[in-house]
Amino acid sequence: MFTLTEFLTFEHEKEPQPEHKLAHKKQFSAPKIYTGDNDLKRRWYVYFSFRNPSTGKMERQKNIYGIANKMKTKTDRYTILNFYKKTLHRLLREGYNPYENNLERFLGGQTISPPKEPKVEVVPAITYPKTTIKPLPFLKKEKEAETISQPVQQVSITEPKTEKVEEEERMSLREAFDFALKMKEKLVKPRTIQDYRNRSKNFIKWLKEEHPNVKHPDQITRKMCMGYLNQHLIKNTPRTRNNSRVDLSSMMQVLEDNEIIPVNVMRKTPVVKSKPERHKRYDSQTLDAIFSYLEEQDPILLLYIKFISFNFMRPIEVNRLRVKDLNLKTKTLTFQAKNSPLKTKIIPDLVLEALPDLSKLPGDNPLITNKGIGLPWNTTVDNRRDYFSKRFKRVVKDKFNLGADFGLYSFRHTFITKLYRKLLENSSPFEAKSVLMTITGHTSMQALEKYLRDIDAFLPSDYSDLIRMDGE
Repeated sequence: MFTLTEFLTFEHEKEPQPEHKLAHKKQFSAPKIYTGDNDLKRRWYVYFSFRNPSTGKMERQKNIYGIANKMKTKTDRYTILNFYKKTLHRLLREGYNPYENNLERFLGGQTISPPKEPKVEVVPAITYPKTTIKPLPFLKKEKEAETISQPVQQVSITEPKTEKVEEEERMSLREAFDFALKMKEKLVKPRTIQDYRNRSKNFIKWLKEEHPNVKHPDQITRKMCMGYLNQHLIKNTPRTRNNSRVDLSSMMQVLEDNEIIPVNVMRKTPVVKSKPERHKRYDSQTLDAIFSYLEEQDPILLLYIKFISFNFMRPIEVNRLRVKDLNLKTKTLTFQAKNSPLKTKIIPDLVLEALPDLSKLPGDNPLITNKGIGLPWNTTVDNRRDYFSKRFKRVVKDKFNLGADFGLYSFRHTFITKLYRKLLENSSPFEAKSVLMTITGHTSMQALEKYLRDIDAFLPSDYSDLIRMDGE
């Protein structure tokens, strides 16, 4: 019986035959290409599954390598394997069956008599007309052409042995998620990559404990994903559970796009309802007390808070500021914002008055560091933000006995509310929001209105007279 590789090689020299109709029941999976993580040191191949007539189950067939791994470039390898893939898919649609004798198809459609014995099929002599053909590449002939006039010899047919899937030829769970991380490195920020890495590590660890038989990513089911997310919800908040779902789904989408898994089952899991984190505003008395206390005890932290309060920046945005991002001549600063890769804002006098001379400081140094202004601080932006959050808790929250609802974000909410209410004194709500939008940096009126509603920035005046009962 001829091997599938011989069929694929031979089909390169034949004209395509009309396609046969597919059976009602799916007999095979579409062939796919494994590129070895785009590593030329690993073996590339085409793989597919076919329904075993004895068991009725889809079984992985032997990998098809051909001459692809002799190619020295990725393009050449993929070109060869793509040809194998397309040709194999056509052969499967035309009726090729790895569990049957396909000699008739290989010889061009000649009729072959049924077997005379139960285990041995005897093919009677068939006389072919004399014709000159080009020798097949897998038949090692010394002559360039020969005349075929001899009868076909008896061919012994034995029950095919199902090839055991070579585990090393398939991606393991860790290899698959590492591949997804590698593909994402150029598309997302380093912090996001770190989140992807941690969450995939926890997911794989859980799979090994709860489903030890799962070795490959295509064995992951939706039920397994739901089980992981459910236990994640029990131990954490709904928001954390949803974030894990998003990150894992993003990585598994890469695996689906690269045909490593048939479908992204994590994407089919539902999102649970979660309550957004809320930061309360400071009242005037508490605000004055905090500013007065920090002016004496921690001027660096006070400057950090002033950028949040008067420039309406988020804490992470303040941590991104470098010395060279501030132009004191034009009184402007540029930074990477949440909704823009580069945003420019004015520096109000309330902030300028608190800044020292920056002209002699290295421009690439962070503006506000743990030990002063414009000093070297070799750590990530996220670590800087975490440092100042903990410093604020230690210096301010513990001192003033502030609850969990008060934080650095509360300063931004407090001063945006204060500014909006001040603008409303001499203008209409629309005019006030139009001016406010240019100051806060919101990209649309709708986004600003949603933000103002969330923080309850506008409260109506007393309406008792409108609902007072007659006679009261």
